[in-house]
Amino acid sequence: MPDIATVNALDRESFVALLGETFEHAPWVAERAFAARPFASVAHLHAAMIRAVRDAAETERLAFLNGHPELAGPEARARSMTADSASEQGSAGLDRLSAADLDRFDRLNAAYRTTFGFPFIVAVRGRGRDEILALFEQRLARDAATEAEAALGEIAAITRMRLDRIIDAAA
Repeated sequence: MPDIATVNALDRESFVALLGETFEHAPWVAERAFAARPFASVAHLHAAMIRAVRDAAETERLAFLNGHPELAGPEARARSMTADSASEQGSAGLDRLSAADLDRFDRLNAAYRTTFGFPFIVAVRGRGRDEILALFEQRLARDAATEAEAALGEIAAITRMRLDRIIDAAA
C-alpha cells in the first residue's frame, strides 16, 4: 500500500494504473487529477479528483453517472460489475436479496432512471437494505438538480473509501 509521497512520485501512466478505477469506469478522472500533484494528503488527492468530475462538461458528467451500476440490478446479477462495486453491494447484502426485494429494486431503479436519467447512486457500505430502500424512496421525490448533486456527494463518499483502501494515509 503506497503512501501519498509514493503516489506523488508516480509517472502519469503508473498514477492512472493505480487510481484509474477509483471512479467507476472513469480513468479520465485520475488522468486529469494528475496535473494537480503534489498532493499534501489523500484528502487533497481526493479533492483534486472530485474537482475533475465537477469541472467536466455536463454531458461528460452524465455519461460518468451512467457508468455506475444499478443497485441489485442486471450488472449485479450477471456478476459483471467492477470488483469494488461487487464488494460494496455485497457488504450491504444486495447480493442476497429475495425475489420480492429484487423486484422492488428493479421497480425503483427503473423509476429513478426515468426520472433523473442516471442510476441511483448511494454509498452502501455500513447501510442495510431497509435504509437503502428508504433513501431510494426519499431521493425519488427530489428535483433533478438536487438529486444530481446528491449523486455526486455519494460518489465522493464512495471514492474516498476506495482511496483509503488503496493509499496508506497514516504514513
